[in-house]
Amino acid sequence: MSVSSLSATIPTTSKPLSSAAASTTKHSSFLLRLPIKRFSSLSLNAKPSPISASMEAGIGVMGTKLGMMSYFDASGKVIPVTIVGFREGNIVTQIKTEATDGYDAVQVGYRRVRDKKLTKPELGHLEKSGIIPLRHLQEFRLQSIEGFEPNQRLVVEELFKEGDLVDVSGTTIGKGFQGGIKRHNFKRGPMSHGSKSHRQLGSIGAGTTPGRVYPGKKMPGRMGGTKTKIRKLKVIKIDNDLNVVMINGAVPGKPGNLLRITPAKIVGKNIPKS
Repeated sequence: MSVSSLSATIPTTSKPLSSAAASTTKHSSFLLRLPIKRFSSLSLNAKPSPISASMEAGIGVMGTKLGMMSYFDASGKVIPVTIVGFREGNIVTQIKTEATDGYDAVQVGYRRVRDKKLTKPELGHLEKSGIIPLRHLQEFRLQSIEGFEPNQRLVVEELFKEGDLVDVSGTTIGKGFQGGIKRHNFKRGPMSHGSKSHRQLGSIGAGTTPGRVYPGKKMPGRMGGTKTKIRKLKVIKIDNDLNVVMINGAVPGKPGNLLRITPAKIVGKNIPKS
């Protein structure tokens, strides 16, 4: 029996569908054509994904980079140190809990400014806890937020001691658009008269195969101006009279930049392995 003869035996209705029925049929057929992953995301009972963020080993503070100098220890050894100063601030502005925000964190404000320097939403957020206007707000996600309360001042000498290891993050100095030699430490070509490739990048890939440039190829581009963290730097000295901290080595940014100082994360010691 042919297919045409079978189709002739199938009963059909000559009554046209209403506009509502037609739209319902069209909508249901659209849902049937959706992939399984996309269709599951339309479910009203879908739970939001948990918030994931980097957990700190402990509460930290914000500071201002002042510059670098040479420090002589008791044995006469010269140590290059970075001087970090602290303006008015480092005040707890908000406590976030698992029940209200889905994770435990402490929000800290730094650097007092005039009221007109902030927007009305920013001022309203700080006025809830009776806090002075602060320019910078940052969160520190912790394993436990016990012992913290809004409008609490964080004292540097109580959080860090001389000899402690800290992680310092900040924005690096922007260098603008740079070539491959400065940006990626490429070697240059011969500088003689016969050379036609002195500081050029060179080949960036084959021709027909693959016929394209692979993603992530090191090429000239914008350099610097990115957030960088230097880990496990040693606190050399804490001067309470000058309200500064001396940290061994260099930290990101130029003098005047904002720095974030937290206890160094050591897996298995002050943060969990998993």
